Amino acid sequence: MKIIISPAKQMVYDTDSLECAGLPHFLSKTEIIKDILQSMDYARLKKLWKCNDKIAQMNYERLQNINLRSNLTPAILSYDGIRYKYMAPSVFDTDQLKYIQEHLFILSGFYGALKPFDGVAPYRLEMGAKLPVDGRKDLYDYWSDEICRYVCDGRGEIINLASEEYSKVIKKHIDSNTKFVTVVFGEYVKGKLVEKATKCKMARGEMVRYMAENNVQTSRQLTGFNRLGYNYSRQLSDKENLDFVWNK
Repeated sequence: MKIIISPAKQMVYDTDSLECAGLPHFLSKTEIIKDILQSMDYARLKKLWKCNDKIAQMNYERLQNINLRSNLTPAILSYDGIRYKYMAPSVFDTDQLKYIQEHLFILSGFYGALKPFDGVAPYRLEMGAKLPVDGRKDLYDYWSDEICRYVCDGRGEIINLASEEYSKVIKKHIDSNTKFVTVVFGEYVKGKLVEKATKCKMARGEMVRYMAENNVQTSRQLTGFNRLGYNYSRQLSDKENLDFVWNK
């Protein structure tokens, strides 16, 4: 069983808390992306990143000085978004850290796919960014089926806790021997089940924590999750989706 999650736009340096286990699997492909980004001027990068001047300037300076092979942060500590705050990997015990290293993959437009203890440098690049790379029209085309082949071992399950922007880089290439299960966190609004972005991010991070704490090995074991007001709905779930509904 493998778990996939999205990265976060916010990133930090932390070279002290935990050691990196190695370099990312797709580093040579990342270096090609890096060279293209470094060839772009500030205005083009700001447009690509779709952010304000403060964030653009910080990331522009990071890009000019980026080193992909030294002074790196374990990926699981580098991302600083809501899902990672609720996952709280910095307080995992040894067994929980081993669990995520074995099961968890962080999908990335820049790095492709990361194991938790791969060493990374802060960057800004969403998978959906319209960036031609190496003769390919965008990042989906550039990564093609390589991320899927790396993450999937041809058997078992993929537990999808990623947004559609990232999950589709795997889902579109999945083979018939692998079960792809998407976890849905919804709530009823005017009689309609909807997913609210911030709450979903919180719940996805909390779900990874739940899985690590309980050594979850199959999707069936996820039905016991009942945190942050969410409870499993047998009625709404099917073979491809596990639905959890928020109750006040």
